[in-house]
Amino acid sequence: MPYKSEPRPLTSIVSYPERGEGGNNRYRGNCSPKLIEDLIGFFKPNEICDYMCGSGTTKAAADKLGISSHLYDLHSGFDIINCEIPERPEFIFWHPPYWDIIKYADVMYKASEVQQKYGYDPKRLDLSRIGSWNDFVDAMNYAMMKQYTALENGGRMAVLMGDIKKKGKLYSMIAEIMKPGTLENIIIKAQHNCFSDQVEYTGRFIPILHEYVMIVRKDSPILIPVLMAKKAKIDIRDMPGATWRDVVAAVLEQCAEPVTLTFLYEKIEPHKKAQANKWWKEKVLQTLQCNPKHFSHDGRGLWSLHRKTA
Repeated sequence: MPYKSEPRPLTSIVSYPERGEGGNNRYRGNCSPKLIEDLIGFFKPNEICDYMCGSGTTKAAADKLGISSHLYDLHSGFDIINCEIPERPEFIFWHPPYWDIIKYADVMYKASEVQQKYGYDPKRLDLSRIGSWNDFVDAMNYAMMKQYTALENGGRMAVLMGDIKKKGKLYSMIAEIMKPGTLENIIIKAQHNCFSDQVEYTGRFIPILHEYVMIVRKDSPILIPVLMAKKAKIDIRDMPGATWRDVVAAVLEQCAEPVTLTFLYEKIEPHKKAQANKWWKEKVLQTLQCNPKHFSHDGRGLWSLHRKTA
């Protein structure tokens, strides 16, 4: 019999201090079944699919609420990158690894047993064992689009993901994952009982205490709008929003010693900021003279930048 209770209201922020029952709570990275129960209770699908099911939390939530589930994982013969998705899903729940923070193949399960049973080495196919962030993002986005395109029209996909902090840099899955179809909701999920809760950090490290649930809906079977991140390096001298003070300061910031006005002209002239203004040389000089708080003139025709940090 399906579990009957008053459903919890699903809001843009969710928190489950008590994990609840379902799946194996010793399987690292396993989410609370209450989240999946709430997604099922709100969207009311007739079935749910999970192609990285881990210890089976999705099945436990589906069984509790009386709907059917289809579960697959690398440890049970299904490789999301190379295998065909058997269903035309109505609702997909996907909880990919958070890059290499938790490794799965040969840590959470024995790779040798999988290879013996299914004929492939899961360590070679495990997204959590991908060495570089860019390669991980490529694999994550391939898996994202593969699952999305398998959805029936009108279907939904809920993706639980987090951020990773390494050596002072944030690697954000929510920022770089492809977002196909209609971006319907982003839910902030509080994290509890994390390994990081037991660590005392020094310096300026801000602990990550949340995850994201991104919900996308398939509203068109053929023409699919896709929102994706684009990485680029843009010269500040070509940026429309940069002021003359910003441009001059940026050039001087690269200089270890004071420089001449001619040097500044040479560094700025080839770029869009100068090309868009007939009187650009006058603007450079005016900027230097009108901003003594930022620029210094030593009386010998040399200019430098006031620096707050060494």
